[in-house]
Amino acid sequence: MTSLSVNVNKIALLRNSRGRDFPKLVNFVERLVNLGVKGITVHPRPDERHVTRQDVTDISVFLKLYSDVEFNIEGYPSEEFMALVSQASPTQCTLVPDDPRQLTSDHGWDVAGNKKLLKDRVQRLKDIGVRSSLFFDPVPERVAEVVSVGADRIELYTEEYASHFGLESDQRIFEKYEATAAMATSLGIGVNAGHDLDLHNLRRFLDIPDILEVSIGHALVVECLLQGLEPVIEQYLAITAGQESESHYY
Repeated sequence: MTSLSVNVNKIALLRNSRGRDFPKLVNFVERLVNLGVKGITVHPRPDERHVTRQDVTDISVFLKLYSDVEFNIEGYPSEEFMALVSQASPTQCTLVPDDPRQLTSDHGWDVAGNKKLLKDRVQRLKDIGVRSSLFFDPVPERVAEVVSVGADRIELYTEEYASHFGLESDQRIFEKYEATAAMATSLGIGVNAGHDLDLHNLRRFLDIPDILEVSIGHALVVECLLQGLEPVIEQYLAITAGQESESHYY
């Protein structure tokens, strides 16, 4: 069974655009947990343009109430980031090779080229009891490099899969991911996946055996807007018409 970890960055971005603590991120996390979600992901960036350091602390404290819900913190392993992870003590930390100015993650680690850094950071995570994962491109011949730094898992960067889904190149790209996942599993490395997965393309991707976790945020939030729009509009129309209605405000 694959675990769904919901990335709540977009909810934080929506909140920050208004300058108020609404929607309150922890309340949204609580709602997700109550709906059966077993994982929450955040990617705090140095400029705090969406998830803030305080959010990380608040979510960490809240999720301590739920032993069966995992907390995953993603980010570039700067000293500041590592200190935040140490303070929050999540279940998992996914290290990404982002420049702080990047809009979003767009490539996996060059593990061999960053071996010293990654080996140090992975060991520091082990020392505080946090599972480590490395953001990784679908290149099966490079999976052995992950073993050399001691990481517990990789997170397959799935943008290429998503962008080719349904095209003639679909099968060829899918096989790259399949081979990378198989190589990782054979070496005792767990496999997660994330980036541009959605309701349309996820089922096919999970034909790959032993995917332990998928982290989905952007598409999930957009799909919630589309598929949950009608009841919200009905409530607004009822309110503006002066009619009684059941409120779903949270």
